[in-house]
Amino acid sequence: MLRETGERRVTVKHYKSGEKVVFMPTRVTRLWLKSRSMDFSTFCLCLINVILLAGSACGLQITSTGPTSIEKASGETVKLDCQFTLSAEDSGPLDIEWSLQPSDNQKEEKVLIVYSGDRAFEHYYEPLKGRVHFNSPDPKNGDASMNIMGLKATDTGTYQCKVKKVPGIGSRKFLLTIMVRPSKPRCYAEGQTYAGKDMVLRCSSVEGTQPLQYIWERTTGNKLLPPLAVPDPVGGTMSLRNATEAASGTYKCIAKNRVGTEECLVEVNITQPPNNAGTIAAVVICILLFLILLALLLFCFCRARNKKKYEKEIAYEIREDVPPPKSRVSTARSFTSVGSQRSSLGSMSPSNLHEYTKTQYDKIPSDEYEKPPSQAPIPTPSRMAGPNLSRMGAIAVMVPAQNRDGSIV
Repeated sequence: MLRETGERRVTVKHYKSGEKVVFMPTRVTRLWLKSRSMDFSTFCLCLINVILLAGSACGLQITSTGPTSIEKASGETVKLDCQFTLSAEDSGPLDIEWSLQPSDNQKEEKVLIVYSGDRAFEHYYEPLKGRVHFNSPDPKNGDASMNIMGLKATDTGTYQCKVKKVPGIGSRKFLLTIMVRPSKPRCYAEGQTYAGKDMVLRCSSVEGTQPLQYIWERTTGNKLLPPLAVPDPVGGTMSLRNATEAASGTYKCIAKNRVGTEECLVEVNITQPPNNAGTIAAVVICILLFLILLALLLFCFCRARNKKKYEKEIAYEIREDVPPPKSRVSTARSFTSVGSQRSSLGSMSPSNLHEYTKTQYDKIPSDEYEKPPSQAPIPTPSRMAGPNLSRMGAIAVMVPAQNRDGSIV
């Protein structure tokens, strides 16, 4: 009840206790209201609202003050703290309800566990069945906290604790994010481990919620990274440029995110490059010897092939300036010709005898021998001698001979 009197006083009656409160503005209050262009009635209304809110706060209250945004690693256990207090005016039955708020406003919330009628019911949500329960065996004592065990990545979401005891109602929300800790990374070195060369140390973790960060440390020697080392905290690499023997040692890579860390070690041994001059010289000599041997083999092969080809050409070549060798057939033919001439001479007159001298007989076989191979007589297949032909009853026939100029003798 709000009533303003003529003395600029406001009387307020509380709706529960029935007590009356009288507001009388002082001189300072009037000056402050005048500077804010606000009349006394409006100021009183605002003050009454504050009082009413303060009066309602005297009932059921959630007293937990911890963080409402929680990040946990998978496999761990989380406690969502929800402490409350009751007032004498909260006389209704106590009901506690934990629910999972949907990411889409059009979907319904999922009830997880409920405490009602002095009993706890913890099997409402199948994905969390057996992994969720109240932190206190008797939540009515003021502890409505909930524990979730064996966290999974799918447990990420917004959880709400609601406590009701008529006429008091209180609630609190939590944003739970389940992160995967990095898996054990793999460390190895790439490149030549010789002095003066560049090499790269690599570190990679297969699993882990992003963002992942990689940190390189040296565990031996002075434990300081080489001056020309360039680490990459995002890619997990570290370049060693123009490496020296002083860079040898053991290096550790730490993979970390907001919920955990893992590490691995890699051994680096920088040595002086070997002297390859002797090896290169030996390789060059072997290559030259192989080429020389190959050239000799090709030369011998080509020479043998040409020689064989030349011998074949000589075997089939016919030379006109060389007389053929003597044969039995030509000898027999000469004997036959001489016999036939003698028989002819017997039938001739003595006047013709001077034309057939010994020299003429001598010329007959010599003409045949001097004939070129193309005009030489073809031997008969039988190859029989003159006496054998006479015994067989053969008749000698005189065959005229022909000189080189074509005349018949």
